[in-house]
Amino acid sequence: EKPKIISATDGNHGRGLAWICHLLGLRCEILMPAGSSEERQENIRKLGADCRRTDGNYDETVHEAERFALENDWLLVQDTALPGFEKVAQFIMHGYLTMALETVEQLKGKCPTHIFLQAGVGSMAGAMCGFFASLYGPDVPVISIVEPKTADCVYRTAEKDDGKLHNAPGSLETIMAGLSCGEPCNVGWKEIRAAASHYFRIEESVAADGVRVLSSPLENDPRVLSGESGAAGFGTAFELLFHKAQYQEEISSLGLNSESVLLFFNTEGVTDRKNFLKIVWEGAFAEKV
Repeated sequence: EKPKIISATDGNHGRGLAWICHLLGLRCEILMPAGSSEERQENIRKLGADCRRTDGNYDETVHEAERFALENDWLLVQDTALPGFEKVAQFIMHGYLTMALETVEQLKGKCPTHIFLQAGVGSMAGAMCGFFASLYGPDVPVISIVEPKTADCVYRTAEKDDGKLHNAPGSLETIMAGLSCGEPCNVGWKEIRAAASHYFRIEESVAADGVRVLSSPLENDPRVLSGESGAAGFGTAFELLFHKAQYQEEISSLGLNSESVLLFFNTEGVTDRKNFLKIVWEGAFAEKV
């Protein structure tokens, strides 16, 4: 009998899962947190998956999917390393390595000095940390982890550094929907802790500026259409460098200068057009709070 797949998502993971289940002819159920984008939900449904919104935040939705999987003998495909599902989280992290390998191939021998990685549960960031630490060894670039202020579980775990994982409380509400996670992935955290040296919690305006700048480049720079989560790392570097006088201490700590080569990963396109236009056309989330 073919496995039945279930997962929780803020959008991208669920869409990718729905796509592969469609190709393989597998039944797929996707749960989304309360307040999730209708467009992202509809894109998942278009791929043939059942998709519904829950009453909870992302972490509560993950645990609802976990309960359903255990009670109904479905396969939970989640990048949070829940007890009994660690192997699945590791497989997902292995999948992210494709992105890292393609990046190195495109760099053609040029080595970045700094890498900015956005983190939700930390599985993508952890995979990248493991890859680049392995590739560059003692010459590993300066790696910074970026999260929304309202969903800063990796930051809290790094800050305590007591051998335990620390959750972010509250609704986890942020325009960076893909990073709206309160429980870090233990498998991802091990790699992050070994390789990352800087951690940032950012305002909504920082991600929004990232979206705006990428979509409106100067001169001959290529235009990049990015979602809020995908632009978080770039937005952080832009905030630091565009307001240099304000962030002298951080810039010095990172060792950023005119010779620096910065690497970012845009992990999503415009998956919520309504919000994208609010940010780019209407200037939403410009205020720093």
